[in-house]
Amino acid sequence: MMTKQLHDQLPHTAEDARHALHGHPRLVRAALATMTAAGLCVTGTAVAQAASATTPTCSVSALTAYFGQGLAGGMNHQGVVLKLKNTSAHTCLLRGYPGLGLENAAHRTLHSTTHWGDTWYAKSPAKSTLTLRKGQSAEAVISWTHANTGTADAVHAAYLQVTPPAATSHKTLEFPQWVDHGDLRVTALAYRLHVND
Repeated sequence: MMTKQLHDQLPHTAEDARHALHGHPRLVRAALATMTAAGLCVTGTAVAQAASATTPTCSVSALTAYFGQGLAGGMNHQGVVLKLKNTSAHTCLLRGYPGLGLENAAHRTLHSTTHWGDTWYAKSPAKSTLTLRKGQSAEAVISWTHANTGTADAVHAAYLQVTPPAATSHKTLEFPQWVDHGDLRVTALAYRLHVND
C-alpha cells in the first residue's frame, strides 16, 4: 500500500515529471507515455460505461424467439436450443436467464418449475451482458425429461412461454411435449453455447 509520503513525492502531472526527470530524456518519454496510457484507459472505461448506460435492455417487441437445434439423448432426456434474435432497428442488451412456462392447447398456463443453471446438454455460462445489434441473436439451452409420459406425474404441454430477462411479458412458441413434473432446466444466455448432443 502506498504511503502518503511516497504519494506526495511522485509526479502527478506531465510538468512534474519533466522537472523530476530533468537530464534523463529516456525516462521523461517513458513517464509521459505511461501517464498518457493511464489517461486513455480511464477515458475508454468511462466511454464504455456511458455507452452501456444509454443502450436499452431488449424489449419483448424487439426480439423474435425461435427454436434452433433439437436435442435428444438417453435416460429419457430431451432438449432444444432457444434463440432470441434482435429484430428491431436498434442495438439492445440481454443479461441472464430467460423465464419459461408451459401452456396447454387452449393457452392456459400449466404447472411448471424452471431451474436456472446447467442442463443435461450444456454447462451454463456465467451471467454476462450481451450486446445485440440488429439481426444478432443469443441462445440458451433448455432440457427436460419425459420418463412418465401419459401419467399424472407428467405435464402435457402444447406451448412454451419465453420471457426475456428483465421483461414482464413473453413470447409463445409451439411446444408439444410431455415434461416430467413440469420441470424445465435452462442455461444463461450467451452468444454461442457448446452443446453435447
